[in-house]
Amino acid sequence: MANCNSSSDQKPDELASMELGNGNDVKVHVFSSSAELIGKLHEKWSPEKRKPYPAMYSSVFGGIVLDPAMMVIPIDDHMVHRGHGVFDTAVILDGHLYELDAHLDRFLRSASKARITSPFPQSTLRSILVQLTATSQLKEGTLRYWLSAGPGNFLLSSAGCPTAAFYAVVIDEAVSQRKHGVKVITSTIPMKSPLFATMKNVNYLPNVLSVMEAEDSGAFASIWVDEDGFITEGPNVNVAFITNDKELIFPSFDKILSGCTAKRLLELAPKLVEEGRLKSVKTANLTVEEAKRSAEMMYIGSTLPILPITMWDEQPIGDGKVGDLTMALSDLLWHDMVAGPDTQRLRVPYIN
Repeated sequence: MANCNSSSDQKPDELASMELGNGNDVKVHVFSSSAELIGKLHEKWSPEKRKPYPAMYSSVFGGIVLDPAMMVIPIDDHMVHRGHGVFDTAVILDGHLYELDAHLDRFLRSASKARITSPFPQSTLRSILVQLTATSQLKEGTLRYWLSAGPGNFLLSSAGCPTAAFYAVVIDEAVSQRKHGVKVITSTIPMKSPLFATMKNVNYLPNVLSVMEAEDSGAFASIWVDEDGFITEGPNVNVAFITNDKELIFPSFDKILSGCTAKRLLELAPKLVEEGRLKSVKTANLTVEEAKRSAEMMYIGSTLPILPITMWDEQPIGDGKVGDLTMALSDLLWHDMVAGPDTQRLRVPYIN
């Protein structure tokens, strides 16, 4: 796994195998054996440090690895140097995988759009992911997986890549219901075109810059607006609004990623209509002006699953507080995640 710290933030003794001389003189260490290199990698993952990746699968290896120092992919993999890859995520909660099949369906749709042919059928991918989760022994966290054009060379075309590669990793991280509101801004970073926005591909630089822009202004994240002035999505989540007439509105999915969690909420939310708490549930185009007049606003995504938004471009949404209907929707979705039907929750067959 990549380390995001730059060498300028590190102490001299933390610069891996590098001796600094005067001026620009640098003496780079040459590793004489794989054992020496592995020893250096293990320094990063010493027992005293948190181990956030209990298990990884690689089709290049042909199996599961439990040592974080070995959780690597080839440098000539086209996902690394050309961004030719797709990915998806499933939540692990209380020893169950939530909406794994829905995510796998979208995963393979994205792969088809990216012209990547999976080395395995969907049933095999599913089996690998379930076995990986079971091997990890993790009961709460996330399962992230990638399909790459594969290793082969450094050209633009993937024609020289013998076969696509499948990678997956289990990540130890907390998953909880969010009850506090956050601030957002309207992003000035151009959003992806519909071709790329509707597939979950690894080209996330616009998303990264959008989040960094928000953080620079003290906000949690951002909202993208398309060239026609309609609300689309957040940097890696869907967004939804509750109008003053108690209508739950999702932006149309024709130009953005079809969120699995958002689609599940569309199935669950009519219960609040039956109870008379919501007037209706629908997808529609919303302008910025219409959206900012909403009574309530929220992000929706697999790991949130619902995050209330109370401030947008320094203007309060509604009364600036977390709304009752937002939390009612959050309760519906959270209950589905912890006690929903077997069609949504897959029990992981852990081995003691």
